[in-house]
Amino acid sequence: MSDQVVVKIGGSLADQVLPLIETLRTCRRPALIVPGGGRFARLVRESPVEGDAAHWMAVCAMEQFGWLISQQGIPPADDLHVPETLEVLLPYLPLRNADPLPHSWDVTSDTIAAWVAASLSLDLIVLKSVDGIRSEGMLIERLSRPVETDDVDVSFLPFVLSHGVRVVILNGRIPGRLESWLRGHPVTGTTIGF
Repeated sequence: MSDQVVVKIGGSLADQVLPLIETLRTCRRPALIVPGGGRFARLVRESPVEGDAAHWMAVCAMEQFGWLISQQGIPPADDLHVPETLEVLLPYLPLRNADPLPHSWDVTSDTIAAWVAASLSLDLIVLKSVDGIRSEGMLIERLSRPVETDDVDVSFLPFVLSHGVRVVILNGRIPGRLESWLRGHPVTGTTIGF
């Protein structure tokens, strides 16, 4: 694995941003953080919009969470580049310029983070409030084909598998789990391509 990574911090982890950032700082891992949409995206889902408007409003929701993350002293970035340090991506401009993904609720910040990782040829760490990808009630430790799951958006698994993105999905609410994985220790989660 290269030193640099893309780290997606799910919107459900807004109350865990500080410890997760501290872990990344402690491990001295250059990372481009992709913010989830969280409560900001929920407002878009509850609004009477669809199609292009809903898509771009949801991307703006990610950007709002990105500004929240930047309050921890993390420099914001509005372009795709391999990070030299810890930065948070403000995704609106890169996505507007490339417009690489369908405008549908089948694509959320999960697949957007996968697109960022694929574009930069970097590994992807997805931090969520679940232990990994579950299907039919069972946690899948290693995944090599799409499965039915509600833990990531519908487009995520087909995208990462077809683009060869190496992914680990970890529970960002469990103290020490991210640090243990970054230090090479086995942890509970789902890996794809490792």
